[in-house]
Amino acid sequence: AHALRGYNGKCENVHGHNWHVELIVSSDRLNEIGLVIDFKELKKYLNEIMDMLDHKFINETEFFAKANPSAENIARFIFEETEKRLHADNYENIGVSKVNVYETDSSMASYYNKK
Repeated sequence: AHALRGYNGKCENVHGHNWHVELIVSSDRLNEIGLVIDFKELKKYLNEIMDMLDHKFINETEFFAKANPSAENIARFIFEETEKRLHADNYENIGVSKVNVYETDSSMASYYNKK
């Protein structure tokens, strides 16, 4: 659940979504068996990150104590947390390209870094 700060409308009240997240990574090279990264690793990272948000009032989590818990900022949070995990596990050649966060089938926000 979350509540948008500074929003003038229903979404300023506590409400929830069944989020759908797309995590897109890229690399300039493949590993010895032709993969950028094993999907199991990406799922592990994403599950760890989603556990930080799942069944919580997102506004009260550390990152969102300051950042408005919009779909855009949730996408940014997932992007940055995934990057941290990739680099901590020495996947230096892999970067997050984009994160899409869907609140509904037709409402989606993306975050990507123009490097």
